Amino acid sequence: MENFVEVLLAYKGLIVFVWLLLLFVLERTFPASALTKNSEGVEKYFPVRVWRNICLWFCNLLLSPLVVIPLTIWATTHLVGWRPAVLSGGIGIILDVILLDCLIYWWHRLNHEIPFLWRFHEIHHLDMNLDTTSALRFHFGEVILSAIMRVLVIVLFDIPLVSVIIFETILLIGTIFHHSNLRLDHRLEKVLSMVIVTPSIHWVHHHALRRDTDSNYGTVFSFWDRVFRSKSLARRTLNMKIGVEGATDKSLPQLFLRPFVKRKD
Repeated sequence: MENFVEVLLAYKGLIVFVWLLLLFVLERTFPASALTKNSEGVEKYFPVRVWRNICLWFCNLLLSPLVVIPLTIWATTHLVGWRPAVLSGGIGIILDVILLDCLIYWWHRLNHEIPFLWRFHEIHHLDMNLDTTSALRFHFGEVILSAIMRVLVIVLFDIPLVSVIIFETILLIGTIFHHSNLRLDHRLEKVLSMVIVTPSIHWVHHHALRRDTDSNYGTVFSFWDRVFRSKSLARRTLNMKIGVEGATDKSLPQLFLRPFVKRKD
């Protein structure tokens, strides 16, 4: 198992990067929503938007070895120790993935329902276009808060490192996929959406209408929103306005400072 963990750690980043690059190309070759282009035929807003999202991502990449990884390793080496033997191996990993996704659902939901957490999570929603780079766009404050929450979850539920790494890999792949602007066959997407979160589901979550923004919280599995009655009745339309109701996207410095600026919530 130790060798498996080492392989996962070594190739997790490569797997996610290749997946991101693949979908980035595919969503521009087969876009679901037509790309807005300028008079020269170049994708409008692309350089500024994508650069802004990548800068936020790069900031969080720097935080990973400094905060996220050390906290995760510390948590997995300070487990409570109540885990029964039956939860080891493949069965345990499957159950861990389901449990972690359920907990991520609730963490995501709390990020919308608690004003303090929303201040940081709002940075993700201020993106007024959706594509794979939107999946990279999170404020460093949210990343730190999520890392602290992860420590509590790992220790409390006695979750081993291998399960954490597998889930995080699945989580990143799923997040990139459901933020993408990739055109899918509607029959395929309908089948997939019964189990996993697809672009048509998550785009409604990014609709610049608060009642839709506060719905469809699922990250990997789509059934949590049905179970916990947070599924939006709205259907995605390709011309729906993306972003935060009553707000517009900001410059990179403003995005970094926005959670700390006093304003009416």
